[in-house]
Amino acid sequence: MEYKVIEENGKVMVEGIKDFEPSHIFECGQCFRWNREEDGSFTGVAKGRVINVLKDENNIIFHNTNKEEFLNIWVDYFDLKRDYGKIKESLAKKDSVMKEATHYGTGIRILNQDEWEILLSFIISSNRSIPLIKKSIESLCKRYGCFLGKYKGKKYYDFPKLEALQNKSVEEIKESYTGYRAKYIVDTVELIRQKKVEIYNLKNLSTEKSKKELLRCSGVGPKVADCILLFSMGKFDVFPIDVWVRRIMEYFYFSEGTTLKKIQIFAKEHFEDMAGFAQQYLFYYARELGIGK
Repeated sequence: MEYKVIEENGKVMVEGIKDFEPSHIFECGQCFRWNREEDGSFTGVAKGRVINVLKDENNIIFHNTNKEEFLNIWVDYFDLKRDYGKIKESLAKKDSVMKEATHYGTGIRILNQDEWEILLSFIISSNRSIPLIKKSIESLCKRYGCFLGKYKGKKYYDFPKLEALQNKSVEEIKESYTGYRAKYIVDTVELIRQKKVEIYNLKNLSTEKSKKELLRCSGVGPKVADCILLFSMGKFDVFPIDVWVRRIMEYFYFSEGTTLKKIQIFAKEHFEDMAGFAQQYLFYYARELGIGK
């Protein structure tokens, strides 16, 4: 990927990034710690840092960072070395639905997020709306995460480390609006603490083996496991299916009442090793058009 990186006054301006639209990236269901500002930019917490991202015509401006940090951290986080133009071109050839979906969500990129954070975040996400998920996560961060400082007058906290959540009771975790998921969090914290699941080693395993390990975690079912694999472990052959994605697939490809297994088989065979990318384009496309609700 060719782009020009210019640093000035606490910000980095990048010219020539293709296939990068902040709203597509941050509003396609893959992350919960990014929020839209009044000026249309997005402020988020990742990698122990607070960063603001703004698209200005053909340039992307990263505020509250520097060139060295951008090259060493954010290039990987935003998956800037991957050619999404080729991915969209390949998927568009699959069928007319994907041709429309890739055009509609043209600026989507799959973020390379922290495995531990994504594990707990998607346990919290089960059967909830995004505003409630964000509320729970921010509460946990404020209670147990390290203070990172202020940005534009607002205080920001890092995602809690494993150590900070050890020996916390279900009732304590419930104070962060997690509901019945509090027990899942407490049990999963203990499982990871005992190294019964090596969360940071799973990406080195096959998709099948890493998924099997994730399913040992309390509160992790097939859909949540697939989300963790896709959004933090680079397993792009998975196709997360929740109620909404199932409706989307029934709307575009099947009749109502199709089994999850049939949809999974179809996605694996039809989209192959690009299934995860296809899911994100379909999810964003259908949500924006109000399909599947």
